[in-house]
Amino acid sequence: MQKLPTGAVAATCCASNSTPRLIGALLMLSVLPTPLWAAGFIDDSHGTLTLRNYYLDRDYKDDGAKTAAREWAQGFILNLESGYTPGPVGFGLDVRGLMGVKLDSSPDRSGTELLPVSASDKRAADEYSRLAPTAKLRFAQTTVKTGDVSIFLPFAFASPSRLLPQTFRGTTLSSKDIDGLTLNTGYIDRINKRDSTDYQAMTVASPNRRFNATATTSHLAYVGGDYQVNKDLSLRAYHSQIADLYQQDTLALLHNLPVGDGVLTSDLRSFFSREDGSAKAGKVDNRNLSALFGYRLGGHKFSLGYMHSSGDTATPYISGTELMGMSELTMSSDFLNAKERTWQAIYDYDFAASGVPGLKGRLRYVRGDNIELAAFNAEDRKEREFQMELGYVIQSGPLKNVGLMARKSIYRNDFPAGAAFRDENQTRFLVLYTVALW
Repeated sequence: MQKLPTGAVAATCCASNSTPRLIGALLMLSVLPTPLWAAGFIDDSHGTLTLRNYYLDRDYKDDGAKTAAREWAQGFILNLESGYTPGPVGFGLDVRGLMGVKLDSSPDRSGTELLPVSASDKRAADEYSRLAPTAKLRFAQTTVKTGDVSIFLPFAFASPSRLLPQTFRGTTLSSKDIDGLTLNTGYIDRINKRDSTDYQAMTVASPNRRFNATATTSHLAYVGGDYQVNKDLSLRAYHSQIADLYQQDTLALLHNLPVGDGVLTSDLRSFFSREDGSAKAGKVDNRNLSALFGYRLGGHKFSLGYMHSSGDTATPYISGTELMGMSELTMSSDFLNAKERTWQAIYDYDFAASGVPGLKGRLRYVRGDNIELAAFNAEDRKEREFQMELGYVIQSGPLKNVGLMARKSIYRNDFPAGAAFRDENQTRFLVLYTVALW
């Protein structure tokens, strides 16, 4: 990754086949009388600037040559969102500017994915930036966006866990015209990863050499929806095709049931995956089923969960994204290996119940066993992660709405040498602040 000009916001965003769409949207606005489109397009617009200060430290505890990955960076995320022009079909334009600045790194400690790294000398870029426009239109309760888009769906959840957000290039449609039902469909042809300024062809994530990591897809196409049956029950179903790599079907059920003075929560999820087309990533054969049950009482919530992976391969997902299985947002491993059986226990506490609004904590233990690592001819392997989190949003004073987050994980496994997910103690500190510009 080449270092970009210092202080510049590089216009590296949407590649050529998205640009005509954006130009077309602007031309449509240009032929309208200014007072006509300004009523919604400008008057309903808003802008925010988000500052993210991020420190990430991986302290490796195995015998590998690299003993640590440790970096500190500052991120700037500018979001400018227009309203819509008046009329049955409204047009709008959003622009996002992103910049990451290195505060501390060195070649022997790079690789946290906070910053892009040179393949030749392992040096992190001093800064990286991009400008990302999105054209949009709205008809009734249906919204279409094209250009730089974010999707937060179970099969491809845009990763929020580094300095800058991960995005896609493509077109998405979301409709809420039917009461209680949200329909989503889209066509995505490129991904912009969280430590990159470039759109890249999508690949399948392949830690532990699960699949052919170099195989690329021409596009991701998906369709599905979420249905709110009532205030306590929601259903979710999606089909996604990652062309010539794999297909994946997702079903989920979320339910709340009042029990005594608290609420019993149920979260059932399933992913069914198989190869697609020419199967360039290799064989894909996986069924991933999970259940997470919790009980919320006052500021306390206790949760227990189990995830079961079956079939001949690991659970596939797009490299650079999160899969919203039961193990999402773990810090050191994805717990999605072939035949893995995963248990987890979570304790959450909202200190507002004790008179400290804005302060929240979490303890989480995740353990996987029965793991098969075919590339290493290894079976019945184990991994575990203990995770602690403490977050606080300042409630008043000159620093009101500044968010502070500390996360710590202790991860161990018995994988063969050279496998992904090394034994480590990981620490993250994040300071987050969003200011409204208008």
